[in-house]
Amino acid sequence: MANVVAIVGRSNVGKSTFFNRLVEARKAITDGSVNTTRDRHYGCAQWSNKHFTVIDTGGYIHSTHDIFEGGIREQIQLALHEANIVLFMVDCKDGLTDLDKEFANVVRRVNKPVFLVANKSESLTAAMVAPSFYALGLGDPFPIAAINGSGTGDLLDALLPHLQEDPITEETQQLLEIPRLTILGRPNVGKSSFLNMLLGETRSMVSPIAGTTRDAVDTEYNRYNKKFILTDTAGIRKKAKVQDAIEFYSVLRAVKAMQDADICLVMIDAQYGIEAQDISLIALAHRYKKGMVLVVNKWDLIEKDTMTADNYRKHLLRKLAPLDYMPVMFVSTLKKQRVYQTVEKALTVYQNKIKKITTSDLNKVMLSVIEKTHPPAVKGKHIKIKYCTQVTGNAPTFAFFCNHPQYIQSNYKGYLENQLRAHFDFEGVPVQVVFKKK
Repeated sequence: MANVVAIVGRSNVGKSTFFNRLVEARKAITDGSVNTTRDRHYGCAQWSNKHFTVIDTGGYIHSTHDIFEGGIREQIQLALHEANIVLFMVDCKDGLTDLDKEFANVVRRVNKPVFLVANKSESLTAAMVAPSFYALGLGDPFPIAAINGSGTGDLLDALLPHLQEDPITEETQQLLEIPRLTILGRPNVGKSSFLNMLLGETRSMVSPIAGTTRDAVDTEYNRYNKKFILTDTAGIRKKAKVQDAIEFYSVLRAVKAMQDADICLVMIDAQYGIEAQDISLIALAHRYKKGMVLVVNKWDLIEKDTMTADNYRKHLLRKLAPLDYMPVMFVSTLKKQRVYQTVEKALTVYQNKIKKITTSDLNKVMLSVIEKTHPPAVKGKHIKIKYCTQVTGNAPTFAFFCNHPQYIQSNYKGYLENQLRAHFDFEGVPVQVVFKKK
């Protein structure tokens, strides 16, 4: 990434609000509480025909009582290291604080272009506070109001000389074409640990506290001839257990990440097994026609014999029926067991999802299957299926042409789905069968 702009500063100065304005979407959660943002959050922005990547970061804090302080500081340092332009945001309503002065010393050490952004200057009284930030020694402050966009244009114009001309169109097109994998599950099943282990870095904060991850965190993976977008999401609990607004919006971001995904890695805790909330999550992914891999994490904590995995798998698929078409992977992120194999399996499922069967091969197999087991007659009507073809859809979709499509029974439709899976390998992918008038 040639142009990377990091937005940094202490808590509650408006970094996420400004991030959302730059990327023109509500990607980051905004709230009045401290440390709403914890992980690095990425988005794409454009100004005057120049494209750049924006990084939203957590608020710089200095509190020995905050369990997330160390993790947030690490994420800020990673963002400062990755960026080539730094936007140091301060708050005109609060004025210059000791924490701003402390963090200014951190920002100076990165030796990169730093722009001092004086946010919340929408009123004349607040705007008059902006000159006080000259004391930080970081140049002219840019008074803006992230909430309504006032002053944003002047700031972005000042960035232009530092932004490189980049051929973004080809790169963006490639990113749109690569698979999107999203990790989903209840809180504390190990989603962020899985992501960090795969990347070999602390991309998402990890702690024993449920709800550590809040935003949906996108990461591009490009190693070992594998390229895809991997998204970590907040843990999804039952609606009745969602108690605050931040968690509510975290769940919305997780569901949106599911909708945008090609393949969902649905993660469960091996110690607790599959619960009603997991089944609801899988049913939702099935409704959105997503490919799925069921990931059983913390497998190292289970006492095992030679049949443990096989029996566990059968138990899971029995509870999931009829949504039992997905592969089951037993992993341990702590012991680094089968993490890469899980990604390999997910990419195989992606190939199954985009697979196209030629009409000649499809009819050769399926008409033979239908000849052996005809659809049952209904109301004296004998149903004859003469032809089938694969049609365009979000998942593999097959149209069967017959004389009385309205009389096809659901059990026969399920039979054809199973035969398609058996002959053409659609493991992990929902298969749609539709019937049309000949």
